[in-house]
Amino acid sequence: MRAFRIIMLAVLLIGVVAASASAQITAPAGQVPTSISLSLGDADGAARMDVAVEIVLLMTLLTLAPALLVMLTSFTRIVIVLGFLRQAMGTNQMPSNQIVIGLALFLTFVVMGPVIQQINTDAVQPYLAEQITQQEAFSLAQAPLKEFMLGQVREKDVALFLELTDREAPETPQELPMLVVVPSFVLGELKMAFQIGFVLFLPFLIIDMVVASVLMSMGMMMLPPVLISLPFKILLFVLVDGWYLVVRSLVSAFE
Repeated sequence: MRAFRIIMLAVLLIGVVAASASAQITAPAGQVPTSISLSLGDADGAARMDVAVEIVLLMTLLTLAPALLVMLTSFTRIVIVLGFLRQAMGTNQMPSNQIVIGLALFLTFVVMGPVIQQINTDAVQPYLAEQITQQEAFSLAQAPLKEFMLGQVREKDVALFLELTDREAPETPQELPMLVVVPSFVLGELKMAFQIGFVLFLPFLIIDMVVASVLMSMGMMMLPPVLISLPFKILLFVLVDGWYLVVRSLVSAFE
């Protein structure tokens, strides 16, 4: 149910952005510009899009929903950290990509739960009930997302994208446009994920170095150190309850 609400939110955001963009077409010289207007109405005269057109638009916009969800949630940091952890342990494809992505998705739902609930209450449900317009729903849905992202961004990243977009710094962070907040949030998430990945690599790297030194002292230079160190790394990770510690640290970092 939460996944459906997230998809509805993504479709709502993309639809508003697409609706707000205006296209201007210049007619060639010697030709009279042609204007085409299309209006769909119900029996009561109220403008309403046909159901078939709504379905086509929904299926089209859903193709962009995954990328939007990745950029606006905690999924980026979580999936990168889990990928670093698997690589540090040297277990190749165990756990598999499906398990890593699935765990990252459910952890994202846990982290984004309050934000999703607020968006669903303030924007999605009133919009589905036709109580507010698309523009109003977009504004209401944007506020909790922006608040969440601003809690994770760095001032350095915000200043960078303000400079790249030639914008002046507003008086309050809430006045920052999404064009600045979203890339700043993603850049900060990437930096934080790589920092956590470096910390995760250290204990496993120490085990590899110790095993390699022991093998060289014993003259077993032809034996791959990774083959011997892998059981010790798995044993260490199990003894310290590594999955519990990693998941708890990832989720609590967003609180």
